[in-house]
Amino acid sequence: MLATFLIEITLAVYTLWRYKMSTIRRLAVAMLLALATFQLAEYMVCGGLGFTGIEWARVGYGSITLLPAIGIHMVVTLAGKNARTLVGTAYATCIAFVAIYLIGENAVSANTCTANYAIFDTIRASVWPFAAYYYGWLLIGTGLAWQWSKQLPEKRGALRAMAAGYAAFILPTTAFNIIDPTTTRGIPSIMCGFAVIFAVALVAKVLPQSATVKNSIQNVYEKLQLKF
Repeated sequence: MLATFLIEITLAVYTLWRYKMSTIRRLAVAMLLALATFQLAEYMVCGGLGFTGIEWARVGYGSITLLPAIGIHMVVTLAGKNARTLVGTAYATCIAFVAIYLIGENAVSANTCTANYAIFDTIRASVWPFAAYYYGWLLIGTGLAWQWSKQLPEKRGALRAMAAGYAAFILPTTAFNIIDPTTTRGIPSIMCGFAVIFAVALVAKVLPQSATVKNSIQNVYEKLQLKF
């Protein structure tokens, strides 16, 4: 958990240093920091730094709840689409769950610490709605990234890297839960463990591809100006 936290923080710092300010860079940094925050909260879930395990659990759940909405925003931005309703809906559902987990009484707890992952318990009424929110937006983001990559050849690399990054932590987590159903209680921990693959793909593939697209468009624009 601590190693993953350090990897994701390092990737966030590298992104800030390497790329110019843009919406894509801001979203990438936000996503990396959310992942890192969850890993830190998971590491501290038995208590530490003056906070109780419950407080760390709330912070952890709040941070990972941000990821699907940020992901939708990133896919839409990468594709250059005007999909305000879609992005707005993703953030609205995100805010609702963040509010539940941060301020709801007994909304989340983490009373079990294991060697490999932490087990988070949430109020029963939120389990299936949250699963639908989480997997729903992740699958929508993956599907849109793949579909738009076929429609937009100049942005294909970045969008397909985004879809592959999503699949890199959705599929292993699902397989893990099918093989051993008892691990479903640790889904947030397991999924965010595999999400370090996505974090690396984001920095190694998505950001360079999106930067290349931006540079190529700028070059074409400059050539047209010189010609006319």
